[in-house]
Amino acid sequence: MTTVSSPLAGRAIGLAAVPDPVFSGAMVGPGTAIDPVRERGEAVAPVDGVIVSLHPHAFVVVDDAGHGVLTHLGIDTVQLNGEGFELLAAKGDTVKRGQAVVRWDPTAVEAAGKSPICPVVALEATADALSDLVETGEVAAGDVLFGWK
Repeated sequence: MTTVSSPLAGRAIGLAAVPDPVFSGAMVGPGTAIDPVRERGEAVAPVDGVIVSLHPHAFVVVDDAGHGVLTHLGIDTVQLNGEGFELLAAKGDTVKRGQAVVRWDPTAVEAAGKSPICPVVALEATADALSDLVETGEVAAGDVLFGWK
């Protein structure tokens, strides 16, 4: 069982509330989403593993069980071309849960006209593989979002 924890502090809202059909329709995979606190901060690794994909606006960490977890910082934030994002790790790095990966500012994302909502997705998983999915309430970085079996 892989335990996936929140990469940032905010309010869990569930994937269905994400203002993007690819995420809200769980086309990328099942999971949840976080409406982040509006302050400059760090997005941290949701699991122990290796960073296999890293962009200013998104990263994927794969754990020992081969489970890849996507953290997407905001919606359509790829259009910001990295502006307001700072990489704190590199692709190929081995990271521990809670280790900072990207520094960003949700307020700047909003000011640029984008949604700061952050999907946290279990890649290539089926919905029934996830348990205890958190879709409501306040979460701190490191709080458990779901289990993946």
